[in-house]
Amino acid sequence: MDSNHQSNYKLNKTEKKFLRKQIKARHTLLRHEGIETVSYATQSLVVANGGLGNSVSRSQLLPALEKCGLVDALLMPPNKPYSFVRYRTADEAKKAYITLNGKEIVDDLGQKIILYLNFVEKAQWKELGLQALPPGLMVVEEIISSEDEKMLLESVNWTEDMDNQNGLPDIWDSILEKWLKEGLIKHKPDQLTVNQYEPGHGIPAHIDTHSAFEDEIVSLSLGSEIVMDFKHPDGVTVPVMLPRRSLLVMTGESRYLWTHGITPRKFDTVQASKGHKSGIITSDVGDLTLSKRGIRTSFTLRKVRQTPCNCSYPVVCDSQMKATPPSFPGSAREASQLEQEYVHRVYEEIAGHFSSTRHTPWPRVVDFLKALPSGSLVADVGCGNGKYLGINKELYMIGYDRSQNLVDICRERHFQAVIGDALAVPLRSGSCDACISIAVIHHFSTAERRVAALRELVRLLRPGGTALIYVWAMEQEYNKKKSKYLRENRISQGKEEISSGAVVPESLTEQVPDVGNQDAAGCVAAITDLQEGGGHASTVTKAKLPVHTNRTSFHSQDLLVPWHHHGKPGKDKAVGAAGPRDPGPVFHRYYHVFCEGELEAACQTLGHVRLLQSYYDQGNWSINNNKAKPEKLQMPTAVE
Repeated sequence: MDSNHQSNYKLNKTEKKFLRKQIKARHTLLRHEGIETVSYATQSLVVANGGLGNSVSRSQLLPALEKCGLVDALLMPPNKPYSFVRYRTADEAKKAYITLNGKEIVDDLGQKIILYLNFVEKAQWKELGLQALPPGLMVVEEIISSEDEKMLLESVNWTEDMDNQNGLPDIWDSILEKWLKEGLIKHKPDQLTVNQYEPGHGIPAHIDTHSAFEDEIVSLSLGSEIVMDFKHPDGVTVPVMLPRRSLLVMTGESRYLWTHGITPRKFDTVQASKGHKSGIITSDVGDLTLSKRGIRTSFTLRKVRQTPCNCSYPVVCDSQMKATPPSFPGSAREASQLEQEYVHRVYEEIAGHFSSTRHTPWPRVVDFLKALPSGSLVADVGCGNGKYLGINKELYMIGYDRSQNLVDICRERHFQAVIGDALAVPLRSGSCDACISIAVIHHFSTAERRVAALRELVRLLRPGGTALIYVWAMEQEYNKKKSKYLRENRISQGKEEISSGAVVPESLTEQVPDVGNQDAAGCVAAITDLQEGGGHASTVTKAKLPVHTNRTSFHSQDLLVPWHHHGKPGKDKAVGAAGPRDPGPVFHRYYHVFCEGELEAACQTLGHVRLLQSYYDQGNWSINNNKAKPEKLQMPTAVE
């Protein structure tokens, strides 16, 4: 509705709701993306909810926009929940503003999405410069015929155990000889792994173990195309299209230094132009759309290494790097480095697999969110995959997480999520009615940093605001009752599992199950004002951090907890030489587990904080204090 007529027109309930949503979209774009809208008609519009990040493709959005006039350009930034459209005239843009605002569009997943349009001065997007393929990477299109593709797919017997088969199937002899003769590969592989992936499956980012396989890693993609992400240690990510029936060859730097993985999703962002097939997905926002994934079968061929790896990348080479566990940090700089390596980097790499194990909200967190007043602004600091962002539809919830990959997963689920550090949340002081911090603060490696994280939550709250905090408890057996974490002790059934030394030193590798939903203890606090408090932790000697054995009691408060990826999703078969199968790396996450009373003591160092209630999630710790004071901070403990 035109704001000029609002004073002379009484809005009905539906119109009021639409206006609130439009204003929210306008504020969100400005606060999180720096996109400033204007109140007068221009040729350009920003279309909130109409983006590739909302599973809306170019082919769906463009026809709707073209009904309102001649579209000069439609810019769709990758992974963003909005797009820009520029019309030939301002009148055409105004028609789109009136016609499409608040209208539903069906996305590629079949879900209804409501569009919110606002005028902007210019429809523009900062594009990255041209990127090159990682050194040593090659993609060869149409490497085999459709007849050979059918033959290879039909040759796989998914029900037969082929782990002990010696040599590759005969069907591969002529194919490999042809590739050798054409110079596409230099060595004849002696191991084959076949994986089949349904849409929505992915592969965690990883480097194939240096000591296990020779330089050349070869992968044949059949059945469907896919976008694979290659990431350099300095943070540069290059998305590469692997067309159907294409061959991927990784050698040198691309094999040894860059991680490769596939984000678990049902659609890939691809070039819209029909002439583009393999290679880099460019950042040309005027030529991006969505492509629905099909069932993909990959045939990965490797040659088992017989001697230690002597590559030029010793920092990530398990044959060359020293297997020394990290020390407890002795300074703020060392603490930050420890968390970067054993928290931030790990969650960035395991995001897809981690998300697939985190789908059931904890009841007491749900109760907290559902008890909040309608219309409350809530920040989920350390939101992970966003499993709490959609619990109460009457709240305005924003998620913050350090992991780009987890934030992307939140956005794919149509949640508002932004990259943010729990020590410096990009949100105005006193702006939140409530905050939640679920299984985050136990990842800070010094008492000072844990107190700083609590202080940051206090900063976000308005007077009278509430917050819920979970951390992992040292006491996994309380009142003679074992926690769910201990009760669900699962023992590996003797399956051979080889970890990737390129990700973690060999001495830290343990063949252990994944960490599931753990229980915890917690406390509840009240804040009488937003003043910062002091507090200093005692210095700890530089002892080596122990590696925890999953599903057992804790023997140290500061430790590394293994996360093992049990193979890749979908069907999986390996045949060939009696070498390692390399099912996935073991990652180690830093934790500080809290003893009874420790979280309450940390809150008290802030000053002007009143604890209301403390409880153990399975044994019910309880500290009852006066709840009449403003700004309540509620804190139970648990783990993610």
